[in-house]
Amino acid sequence: METFSQQSGIIADGAKPQLVSNQFSFTEGPASDKKGNVFFTDQPNNKIWKYDTDGKLSVFLDNAGRSNGTYFDKKGNLITCADEHNEIWSISPDKKVTVLLKGYQGHVFNGPNDLWIDKKGGMYFTDPYYQRNYWERKSPDAGINGEKLYYLPKGKKEAILVDPEIKKPNGLIGTPDNKYLYVSDMGNRAIVRYNINADGTLTNKTEFAKDLSDGMTIDNQGNVYLAGRGVSVYNPEGKKIEQIDISAKWTANVCFGGKNKDILFITASESVFVLPMKVKGVN
Repeated sequence: METFSQQSGIIADGAKPQLVSNQFSFTEGPASDKKGNVFFTDQPNNKIWKYDTDGKLSVFLDNAGRSNGTYFDKKGNLITCADEHNEIWSISPDKKVTVLLKGYQGHVFNGPNDLWIDKKGGMYFTDPYYQRNYWERKSPDAGINGEKLYYLPKGKKEAILVDPEIKKPNGLIGTPDNKYLYVSDMGNRAIVRYNINADGTLTNKTEFAKDLSDGMTIDNQGNVYLAGRGVSVYNPEGKKIEQIDISAKWTANVCFGGKNKDILFITASESVFVLPMKVKGVN
């Protein structure tokens, strides 16, 4: 039985996580389009699914490049971390795939994991190494030299290394005013926050919360939602204000969807859940 305090006032009165389906192998990477439809990945089965604003589930794309984290750009393309061949893809609404990035300075990425697109159209993405059973390789490209955080400026073909010191970056999310970027460093079991500079570089790295998180999202009050053991919610000052328990082994990721962007969509192992909220998501 899921229990949580609701003292934060961010969850709709009396609402509890509702199971949508548990037909998957491992769900990840939820992202909502402008209409509020949510797209998410089932990486072991190599599919991207769509959960529309009427609550209907359908397969959006088979042979999805083993996509993991996703995010929509302003043109409505679904940008995905496709780690089958360690690439970043752009998938158009009519399902045309364009490979945006294949590596860094001639070296093969570890396996792009999650991404966030800023208001300029630049993209931050994480590149940890998690061995996949569908890879032939058994170790990282030595030229990559670690698990890093990158930024791809809009219109550029080569990413910029923006934090070479991070240990094992995973989920990330930025604020809509483009002032701050939050990143989960699973290697240090901490969430770090950066100031975003005009050129996309990052400064003033600080520890925001001591917590273990996979994917994450943010609401219109600036609260940060961390997926891991259920969903933990922290206010902008880094104080934990809510714990949403989910009946699953692991909660991998979270986003806001629905016609009013007030439905919290949660990917959790074999399942996906929804939770009505009083707050809304932001783009």
